[in-house]
Amino acid sequence: MASRNVHLNKIREHLQELKDAKAIGIERRPATIGFHTSACAIDFLELYLHKKGKLELGGQIKHDWFKRPKIGQKIIPLAERKLKIEFQNKKEIFEFLYSLEEKRNKLIYGSSAKSDIEQTLNTFEKYKQLLKEMLNEEGEEIEE
Repeated sequence: MASRNVHLNKIREHLQELKDAKAIGIERRPATIGFHTSACAIDFLELYLHKKGKLELGGQIKHDWFKRPKIGQKIIPLAERKLKIEFQNKKEIFEFLYSLEEKRNKLIYGSSAKSDIEQTLNTFEKYKQLLKEMLNEEGEEIEE
């Protein structure tokens, strides 16, 4: 389990890398954006769940749990099986994470259009704002 400070340091690092990628030009850094939006989103969620006491010490969340379930899928989605806990805005958070994960591998390993990169950044910004607000309610302020 990463401690509070480890999560905060990772979040700051991810946000700095995203800021640098934007400064260089998003079309030139799709892999950086794909990796850091995904990893930072997970660190935000882990920090929040640890603060709420919903994720036990030693508990981790994996980005690949958030492969979007198929329509009509009979088996419970992996994220739901792995995170059986309830928490504020869970459905909305999972939707953001599904969207980020859909683009992650394409941005990291494939060729991506500028619209894919922009969509990923927009999704991440909305997600980040939500998690910052939730963490703020728990007395945790995230500096950028």
